[in-house]
Amino acid sequence: RERHHTMPRPTPDAPASLEDDDVDDDASYGAEIKLYESTRERRRYEDLADFYAVLKTTEKLEKAYARDAIRPGEYEAACLRLISQFKASEAALRRDGTIASADAFIDAYRVDCPRARERLIRCGVPATTLSQRAGGASSDAAEGALRVAECVQHFITAMDALKLEQRAVDEVQPLVADLVNSLTRVPNAPCPVGRQKLGAWLVELNAMRAAEEISEDQARQLAFDLDAAYSEFHRSLRTPGSNSGGAQAAGHPGGHHE
Repeated sequence: RERHHTMPRPTPDAPASLEDDDVDDDASYGAEIKLYESTRERRRYEDLADFYAVLKTTEKLEKAYARDAIRPGEYEAACLRLISQFKASEAALRRDGTIASADAFIDAYRVDCPRARERLIRCGVPATTLSQRAGGASSDAAEGALRVAECVQHFITAMDALKLEQRAVDEVQPLVADLVNSLTRVPNAPCPVGRQKLGAWLVELNAMRAAEEISEDQARQLAFDLDAAYSEFHRSLRTPGSNSGGAQAAGHPGGHHE
């Protein structure tokens, strides 16, 4: 008896489209499945793909830096760019309700990126910002004085912002990040205690949402830590072997510290 190979009859619970007799002849199990049916949905998947790419690229960059396979300057430039892209992408995805948070996205899609998670979510700044880079500082006196002057300006800007009652995270965090990054560029790694405290502030601020504001207690403590770090910075420049030109430029705002 001749046998015919046919598709199994659909069950009563099967979608109506499977029961139609006029299904296209070219339909098959291997047909392409469309993830989206509108331009908006397509953009959503593209944004998620871009976000995933930032996470995986950062993971590879962090591995390369840990293995000394990339120069500190190249690493820092690439990392800053990825951090900027990450923040912009995460903000957009959270704003339209696509994801609840970066952590939730990583957990839901089981993205293997522990280094990227640490760098992008917890720290928010390159590894070189939180530690003095070997060979990264120039011994040239003129350049050293310039670096000191930049630090002084960043100190003043950050302290003035708090005095003007700026409390939003997206206003305060960039100022602290610029200051810490500037300190790592000064020869002889000045004010290690101050840099450590400011680095801790970066981690704390990065854990908050951009629209949040620091409390008055936090603002007072941050102002105190900035002032203490500036005093330590100024003292370190006056020790033997430090840049004297830079020390002269680093007079404390208001003149109430040495």
